[in-house]
Amino acid sequence: MSNLLISEPPLQVLPSLANELKSSDKAIIIQQVHYWLNKSTNIRNGNKWIYNSASDWQKQFPWLSEKTVQRYLKDLENRGLLITGNYNKAKFDRTKWYRIDYDALDNLGRALGPTVPTIGTDSTNPKGPAVPTNTNRLPETTTENTKEYSASKTNGPSLTQLKSDFEEIWADYPNKQGKGNAFNHYKAWRKKSKEHTNSYLIERLKFYKIYCQQNRWYRPMNGSTWFNGRFDDELEIHGTDQEQRPTTKEDLFRQ
Repeated sequence: MSNLLISEPPLQVLPSLANELKSSDKAIIIQQVHYWLNKSTNIRNGNKWIYNSASDWQKQFPWLSEKTVQRYLKDLENRGLLITGNYNKAKFDRTKWYRIDYDALDNLGRALGPTVPTIGTDSTNPKGPAVPTNTNRLPETTTENTKEYSASKTNGPSLTQLKSDFEEIWADYPNKQGKGNAFNHYKAWRKKSKEHTNSYLIERLKFYKIYCQQNRWYRPMNGSTWFNGRFDDELEIHGTDQEQRPTTKEDLFRQ
């Protein structure tokens, strides 16, 4: 029997997803990320994350070069479908962590269809790399200081006020992609706690723009992605006075 025919669990991907991404390879990559996320036990800020180096990712897609895998991952990140982070304990460890922005993925408007096997190994691949585990774990957060409140007219901003506040920030955001979703994320965030204020986001945006200016290679993420909690990403900004450092969640709740 030919060793080029399927005799091992194949990778699966929806043709509609490949069509929306205009690339079967990118569809396979994000499908594989989804598979590992389902198995992941690495939870940060309420989301599952996985991490891998580019060379380890390439082993899962042997028909692609490492540089191509890096380029495809970066493209999926720039489109707001993949969200990256760095939760490595060691500061010198630059291994990227990944999760999927499922809201952004849904916005592709793809019609669900039967999965069709393609080349490679399946998301149930017993021979694939083990589920990523972090040997440099950050200390786990066991408490979350959030103050829930009802977004009624008596103790929360009105929809008109929320729209006005959002527009103030949106006007200054550098990548105006996904405004509708951005507002939905913003609205949910504001309603979640009285401590979630416009002034906090304005300050976070200020430092995000400084970060973008200091890292010319970096493309600002889509607005729909930034407003989906990415404004709390830790940023390495150089030459900023201690008094002008970005406000963090911890600072906010100490006030």
